[in-house]
Amino acid sequence: MASYLTFWEVDKTRVPVDRKERGTGWAGLMHMVRQHIEQGLITSWGAFIGEECGYAVWQGSEVDVMNAMQQYVPFVSFQTHPLASEQQVNDMIKKLS
Repeated sequence: MASYLTFWEVDKTRVPVDRKERGTGWAGLMHMVRQHIEQGLITSWGAFIGEECGYAVWQGSEVDVMNAMQQYVPFVSFQTHPLASEQQVNDMIKKLS
């Protein structure tokens, strides 16, 4: 199973000015995050304090991760980086020798 580090950012042009509407929107996004954590797709998630962005670590096939991320569009955009484990890096080093 592959792992991906993503940096996510909320589209500020879609954030309501009204505080209650903003709270409702955040609650909906956080509900989806909770579902993906419970499903095991997200293994770590956090927000950068004072910003409308943060990070998540996803685990799954490329298709599973892409499908899950599409649920956040158009409100959130992602930068995605595939991760290599310590063992994978050691395997690569062995092949160099």
